[in-house]
Amino acid sequence: MTVTEHMTAADLTVDDMRRARERIRDHTHYTPVLTSSFLNEMTGAELFFKCENFQKAGAFKVRGATNAVFGLHDDIAARGVATHSSGNHALSLSYAAGRRGIPCHVVMPHTAPEAKKAAVRGYGGLITECEPSTTNREAVFAEVHAKTGADFVHPYNDPRVIAGQATCSAELLEQVEELDAVVAPIGGGGMISGTCLTLSNLAPDTDIYAAEPLQADDAARSFRAGKIIADDAPITIADGLKVPLKENTWHFVSNFVTDVQTASEQEIIAAMKLTWQRMKMVIEPSCAVPLAVILRNPEVYRSKRVGVIITGGNVDMDRLPWVETGESAH
Repeated sequence: MTVTEHMTAADLTVDDMRRARERIRDHTHYTPVLTSSFLNEMTGAELFFKCENFQKAGAFKVRGATNAVFGLHDDIAARGVATHSSGNHALSLSYAAGRRGIPCHVVMPHTAPEAKKAAVRGYGGLITECEPSTTNREAVFAEVHAKTGADFVHPYNDPRVIAGQATCSAELLEQVEELDAVVAPIGGGGMISGTCLTLSNLAPDTDIYAAEPLQADDAARSFRAGKIIADDAPITIADGLKVPLKENTWHFVSNFVTDVQTASEQEIIAAMKLTWQRMKMVIEPSCAVPLAVILRNPEVYRSKRVGVIITGGNVDMDRLPWVETGESAH
């Protein structure tokens, strides 16, 4: 059975993840896992970094986008695909559409990093800019969608996308045995949902932690309240984590996540800088949030084997956070 956008998260099975792996295999990288003895010593845990910053298009989102694009019937694919995104899903969908030779229409906030806009255009995506709020983004997208008739591939609230993101933790389980926990960033919840889909089936004893900026902590508040609480336009350095949960990702967060932990802007910047310094690895602010929450909550992770999903490396090199703010790692 093919996953469609009309399915719900509750319909997904681990076999959907396995089919996604076959579908995307020729279009994505099997990304490496790296370690750091310095960070292990600093945290008291064994950390295994799943490096999606080395993924095609520089982000994990190419997995879900490629699964959606290559799962389309030819007659639907001919009309192209469309989405709204602050960056990584936009450039990932543009990449996947380019591989299939179909149009891709993207609505992006005008505040999105120039590096991500340039990447979208480089892959052939057509950008319509909007104001940086979820409300405006969705309103502008509705116009573009109606005008083009393209297939809507939501950045995260789409079972096809979630099944694709689930392939990341499937690889991680093959690369590292007996993980006690996996930590991944959470914005809309696509990566966390995919992680839940895979781990709940293949490694049910592994705890799943979602890491979120304190200044965009709607998922943490939703988790505590037992219902979705959505912020419209939070301000955080972690530009990929500003969007709210939706019903499909909430299904996974509410049923399978152990906890949602937060980190301050200063902690996120410090963790990002630490990773650049110690691992010689370019990661974007959103990807530093998992390390930031591990450093903030050492008692949770001490003496454990922890998978850390590094979600992307698309950084605007002219706007590095420590240059702008003067923040430095401790």
